Amino acid sequence: MDTQFLESFLLVVEHGSVAEAARRLNLTPAGVTQRLKALEQELGMALVSRSGRTVRPTEAGWSILPQVQSLLAGVRDLRTIANEKSFAGKLNLGGISSALTGLLPPVLSTLAEKYPLVTLFVHPGSSNDLYAKVISGELDAAVIVEPQFSLPKTCDWVTWRAEPLIVLAHRGISERDPHAILESQPFIRYDRKQWGGRLADDYLQQNDLSLTDRYELDSLETIAVLVDRQLGVSLVPDWAPPWPEGLTLRKLPLPLSSQKRKVGLLWRRSTPRIRLVQALLAEQLEIAGADKTAIRKAG
Repeated sequence: MDTQFLESFLLVVEHGSVAEAARRLNLTPAGVTQRLKALEQELGMALVSRSGRTVRPTEAGWSILPQVQSLLAGVRDLRTIANEKSFAGKLNLGGISSALTGLLPPVLSTLAEKYPLVTLFVHPGSSNDLYAKVISGELDAAVIVEPQFSLPKTCDWVTWRAEPLIVLAHRGISERDPHAILESQPFIRYDRKQWGGRLADDYLQQNDLSLTDRYELDSLETIAVLVDRQLGVSLVPDWAPPWPEGLTLRKLPLPLSSQKRKVGLLWRRSTPRIRLVQALLAEQLEIAGADKTAIRKAG
């Protein structure tokens, strides 16, 4: 039995679409349909049924689905073992902008030194978009803001950095009360479509602050520059450096706030490149441990 036929069947079932399975396999829909028919002929039963453009497994298809998933996972494991000595492969990794400039560069640097045969394709995007791409299998993993909802059982998560919310103001503002600053100055809002922006908006609503909105945008670096130009103040997570250079800013902690933007790695447990994801996790853990040791020594 050709495992490629099984892979085609599994993708059609997962996405409910021959066209989507064909796109992911780089085949024509006719090619995928031909594979399905060949598999059905070999097994002597209909595995899928069609209703318009939607494809669903038949009762027989549902019955073999767990075995197909297990068999394909075993095949992927065999390929990983075969490549273990050279540890080569391609990892599709997503990252939000602050992670791409702050958290990921040192991890990717050490990963490249240890595993020169590993190829990384890094995809920038928002947490919402990258989350969807990990869930669909388009990405193996992504460094994003932790979702404020339960993750599916098919995924795992580890937090890399917890970032408290801070009021960002120009050094020329002498007021010390962060709430008074927010209510007395034009407000530059962190985009509420971003998960970090929603966290900031939740804080503002919970504390019933009266604001005068001037801008709303999704770039933290741009917000910092606008605050430096004295165009307003903002409420943002204290994101990982580097920050734009040459800015004269004040970072004020919030009173009695435990709200933090958690940034970390989301990945699919069933990705065929799980060993590469594990290598990425190991490098970040090693770097984080070294940073803590350096902080303790400095203290």
